[in-house]
Amino acid sequence: MKAQEIRDLSEKEREDKVTDLGQEIFNLRFQLATGKIENPSRLKSLRRDIARIKTIQREAGDEAPESVEEQKEEKK
Repeated sequence: MKAQEIRDLSEKEREDKVTDLGQEIFNLRFQLATGKIENPSRLKSLRRDIARIKTIQREAGDEAPESVEEQKEEKK
């Protein structure tokens, strides 16, 4: 899944997609454990798709995460 495709989805659709991909990873892990997995590289691509979606969700959020320096200054 490409980043532009993800950006075109609504927030709800992104959340649903993460849930669906997580369920697919769960099923593939069972196949891996039983030795019946047909395409083991699919696990890697699913993890990357989830990371891509979560990154875009974070970008679309109200505020970017604070830098390390800003966090240290707040603790003082």
